[in-house]
Amino acid sequence: MPAGPRGLSRRLALATCAAPFLAPRGALAQEVWPTQPVRLVLPYAPGGPTDVIARMIADALSQRLPQRVVVENRTGAGGNIGASVVAKSRPDGATLLFSNTGHAVNKSLYARLDYDPAADLTPVTVLAESPMVMLVPPGSPDRSVADFVARLRAADGRMTYASTGTGGALQLVTLLFLKAAGVRMEEIPYRGAAPAVQDLLAGRVDLLYDAGFTAFPLATSGQARALAVSAAQRSPVMPDLPTVAEAGFPAATFSVWQAILAPAGTPAPILARIQAEVAAALAEGPLRSRLVEMGAERLLANTPEEARRYVDSEITRWASVLREAGIQPQ
Repeated sequence: MPAGPRGLSRRLALATCAAPFLAPRGALAQEVWPTQPVRLVLPYAPGGPTDVIARMIADALSQRLPQRVVVENRTGAGGNIGASVVAKSRPDGATLLFSNTGHAVNKSLYARLDYDPAADLTPVTVLAESPMVMLVPPGSPDRSVADFVARLRAADGRMTYASTGTGGALQLVTLLFLKAAGVRMEEIPYRGAAPAVQDLLAGRVDLLYDAGFTAFPLATSGQARALAVSAAQRSPVMPDLPTVAEAGFPAATFSVWQAILAPAGTPAPILARIQAEVAAALAEGPLRSRLVEMGAERLLANTPEEARRYVDSEITRWASVLREAGIQPQ
């Protein structure tokens, strides 16, 4: 029996309602993101390696998407001000966080936060891993990690290392190394990496772990001496430089990573679309080459599920490192 006008209208309405659910996930994601300019919040100051990479990614995405991606620096409180802004934003993909290893550290480093780094932010993708480089002054007598450790043991804690303060990458990677080597050093905190580098070059501190972005040029120009890279594999930038594992300290292996995170509750199709666009951008020749030149050892662009497992494992790892180092939550 043919359907009457009312039955036909009802079936058309049901079909219309069902259409979004029948559409492929990729097509749905394309419809819902981005519908407006995207704010990529960076919780660190301009000019550092994370800032430079964030701007490169934003430019690459802006060329691929119908909307612009704009970097906004929201600094302070060890990255927590910017992270809090994103955690409290609408979960629609319009506001994202571009952060690094410090995000995983802050969960254990700060006792009073107005957001939960694990519960209020969801990882979208971990983009890349980059090594830190173990640097000593150009006049140092040490030609290898073994030389340096032998001198450390003889000095019994009277040598110094530069850091950018509690919870910074420069401190964390040094703590890993000191724990692995079973030695002590005095920490000299600086307001930023630039003054720490200047004091290393002048011989006022004995050790500085610095990001490959700035460390490799210092080493290749002879302004500082590189003893090892902290990553799991040698860097193509300085292939003759051994890893800390090759030097006998595999437990000191460390890589700085950068990741994009979104407010918790962001729909899965939006997360998938963001990750897919980032992966496509990283696959492009010029951007990929530039990141490798800056010292990136691995370009990941992993899925939201993989990124969640990665970041969760890092939160657990650094909680243990801080606890064993006797660093109490601030």
